[in-house]
Amino acid sequence: MPPTAGTSLKPVKRMPVQKTLPKIGVSDFIRDLDLSQDELLALLDLTQQVKANPARFAKALSGRYLSLLFEKPSLRTRITFELAIKQLGGDAVLSTGPISDREPLKDVARNLDRWTNAIVARTFSHQTIEDLAHWSSAPVINALSDRFHPCQALADIFTLQEKLDDLRDRKLAFIGDGNNVANSLMLTTLRMGMNFSIATPRGYEPDAEIIAQGEALAAISGAKLVITNNPAEAVQDAHAVYTDVWTSMGQENEKRKRLSDFAKYQVNQALFAKASADAVFLHCLPAKRGEEVTDEVMECPRSVVFDQAENRLHAQKALLLMLIG
Repeated sequence: MPPTAGTSLKPVKRMPVQKTLPKIGVSDFIRDLDLSQDELLALLDLTQQVKANPARFAKALSGRYLSLLFEKPSLRTRITFELAIKQLGGDAVLSTGPISDREPLKDVARNLDRWTNAIVARTFSHQTIEDLAHWSSAPVINALSDRFHPCQALADIFTLQEKLDDLRDRKLAFIGDGNNVANSLMLTTLRMGMNFSIATPRGYEPDAEIIAQGEALAAISGAKLVITNNPAEAVQDAHAVYTDVWTSMGQENEKRKRLSDFAKYQVNQALFAKASADAVFLHCLPAKRGEEVTDEVMECPRSVVFDQAENRLHAQKALLLMLIG
């Protein structure tokens, strides 16, 4: 019988590290809500410590190794995970291309968990992440799937804390496709008490199940969730404006239609001006300048896109410390 997700087939070898490190109570990080509220807050606090004093953690994961499985191209995710484990004293091995084209995924997972301490996977289908977690006794980290991008959301919420401090009663507006990034942002901001509005063309709204989860989180935190087809309404008085590419990897055959459908959803200076005067601009990158965002907004003083990119490194260090430390 196959193991249930999170069930340990064998103990993962662990090296002694600083006893003060907080821990994550789940085996895997494959969706945003795998972290409890307390664990999310602890991770953000640890991210700040790691960023402020990297030398303190330089050998914290000595002897640990990551398997990096990347079905999709990557710059920020791949390099920041490689640097994260190396700067913590460990190392990583990389495999690119389809994960289970040569042998069953369940065999891939049970090979990797014998050799490495965690699997970081960037996949087309979220089910691939679920299946890896089902079969691997080593922790599995979702480095992007078609449903969630939880590591990006960790870096984003940390960046927002840096720029806005207290997130309660603040508002983030997401303009564009109701995609994996939007899903993760919605869940993470709402649970932190930050209002979340999203404007998409009709038919591109986030999945109904994700919306229901967001509504439940908003009811707990007191935040507001607004879903609209009007970008000006979403951006009005926002403290942060976020966008992503209109055509994600794997959707290239839809590009012509998407360019037409999203034409009125570009974050340009006129739209950005409807936000609060001190609003910051975010983008998970890579950006298609001239499509979802103008070069003027990308390069403006209130653009924090490269702070986000840097914070991927620090947030993922904190995640690794809590998950395999």
